[in-house]
Amino acid sequence: MARIVIIGGHGKVALHLERLLADGGDEVTAVIRNPDHADDVRAAGATPVVADVEHLGVDELVPLLSGHDAVVWSAGAGGGNPQRTYAVDRDAAIASMTAAERAGVRRYVMVSYFGAGPDHGVPEDNGFHPYAEAKAAADAHLRGTDLDWTILGPSLLTLDPPTGRIETGPDAGKGQVSRADVAAVAAAVLHRPATVRRTIEFNNGDTPIEEALDALG
Repeated sequence: MARIVIIGGHGKVALHLERLLADGGDEVTAVIRNPDHADDVRAAGATPVVADVEHLGVDELVPLLSGHDAVVWSAGAGGGNPQRTYAVDRDAAIASMTAAERAGVRRYVMVSYFGAGPDHGVPEDNGFHPYAEAKAAADAHLRGTDLDWTILGPSLLTLDPPTGRIETGPDAGKGQVSRADVAAVAAAVLHRPATVRRTIEFNNGDTPIEEALDALG
C-alpha cells in the first residue's frame, strides 16, 4: 500500500485515478479547491483536502504533502486566463515540487501533454500559448530536481471508455487517448520504479498498458 496525494483531485483524470488506486489498496488524498466537490472525491475512494494551491506557498504546501509516498500533479487552471494559467500550471506546480523535496516525498508524477516542451510550436497569439509555456517551464523544472519523477504526455483527451491499451514511443505520433486510460497509465507508473526519470508520451493503441510500460525498459 502506498499513500498518494493527487493535486487537482476533482479533475476527470484524477477521479478515475482515485478509483483505481483505492481499489488497488492505496491510501489516496485528493487536494481540491472547491469544498462542494468533496462528496465526489469520497465516492471515488479518496480523502478530500480543501486547499487552493494557486494561493499557497511552499511553506504551506509542505504539511499538505508530508506523510505521503508520492505526489501526482493533475491540476490545471483550465485556460482562458493567462495570468491564472501561469500561476497554477507553472508557479504552483513548481512550488509543489519544492515542497515535495522538503517534505521528503520523492516520487512525483506530472500529468503533462503530448508535445510539451520549449519547442511546442504554439504561436504567441494562440490562446493555448500560455498553457504550453507554463507546462514547458514546469516540466523542465521537474527534470532538474532530485525527485523520482515521471512525466506523462497523453495526446488529445477524450471521454471514451477505457481500452486498457496504448501506444508509446517516437513513432506513436499525436492522436487521442481516453482520460480513463490516462488514469490507468498514471496508476501503473506509480508502482513501476523503471519509469522514474522518464517522459512517456502516449495515445490509445493496441498494446496493453502494462506491456507498453514494460517495453520502455
